[in-house]
Amino acid sequence: MEPMSSSNPDSRSVAAAEVEGFRDSVDEISAKVNTLEKRVNEVEHYYLRKGSLQPTTSREKDRDKHFNTIKKQQQDAARREAAAAKRMRDLLNKFSAIFKQITQHKWSWPFMSPVDVESLGLHDYYQVIEKPMDLGTVQSQMETGGYKSVREIYADVRLVFKNAIKYNDDKDDVHVMAETLLEKLEEKWLQLLPKVVEEEKRQADEETQAQVDMKHAEEVAYASMAKDLSSELFEIDKYLKDLKKVVVQKCRKMSFDDKRRLGTALTQLSPEDLSKALDIVAQDNPEFQATAQEVDLDIDTQSDYTLWRLKVFVKDALKVKAQAAAQIPEAMGGNKVATSKRNREPSDAVAKPAVKRTKKISTM
Repeated sequence: MEPMSSSNPDSRSVAAAEVEGFRDSVDEISAKVNTLEKRVNEVEHYYLRKGSLQPTTSREKDRDKHFNTIKKQQQDAARREAAAAKRMRDLLNKFSAIFKQITQHKWSWPFMSPVDVESLGLHDYYQVIEKPMDLGTVQSQMETGGYKSVREIYADVRLVFKNAIKYNDDKDDVHVMAETLLEKLEEKWLQLLPKVVEEEKRQADEETQAQVDMKHAEEVAYASMAKDLSSELFEIDKYLKDLKKVVVQKCRKMSFDDKRRLGTALTQLSPEDLSKALDIVAQDNPEFQATAQEVDLDIDTQSDYTLWRLKVFVKDALKVKAQAAAQIPEAMGGNKVATSKRNREPSDAVAKPAVKRTKKISTM
């Protein structure tokens, strides 16, 4: 390949170095813009799916609304928790009165402590009873806050008597005593049950409402993020355009020889790199059909900015291609000299319409 040089090597080197520096900045910012666009699209799709895309407002207003919503939710949650705790204490007090009546009954003594399986010789007790329970254990857990609801306490007290009924013969005294206490428990429980059901329903409703509030907070958060991203995207895009203008101002006019060498170099690109080069042209020229099967690229009509971007890209691409080609003979034990010679042969494809890759390109 013929070196891409200018009649003034020093000025060419300075310009190329400036372009490479600007290219890195442009590529970095472009990548960030693309990332932000994806995030904005994600937020927009979220609202489009819900059918509730919010109107545009200022970022400050959205942030205030977001923080106020979060603060209000925290206050509401704290109030609900305090109210629920108070109602639970009231129910626990009511059940404690029932529990006290049961434990003070004259027949409650066999059930106040765990069954002494070993001393009583009840070798099959744990085979019959899956979950042993006693009133003393229930009372201890009530005092230490081991229960989350009144229904849990009732279930354990009921289990004490159901275990006794299950294990002992129906004519045994313990069996009869357990049935009697269970009947009293059920009678008292039925009186308290409506309040328990009411509280359970209330808690379920509050939990549902909390989920609704969370979804609302999510919507507010997405709205705030969307506006912030949109603003940031706009600012970066504006900076990118300004940077492109600076690049154009820095770029000198390409000479005829520069353009000829650039056209020659384009025809030596791999199909993949050729597509990337055409994409660079299309970025500054929306009417250019980079994806067409046959492309006519008029070097003379391209802006200096596009030409310098192409030059830097082609230089890097051909450098990588040359390095890859140099490694093949080493791996295969081929003739390095012959390969290098072929790589240095110039191409006159600038004036010819047909270097065929995956797509056909002709430079005019």
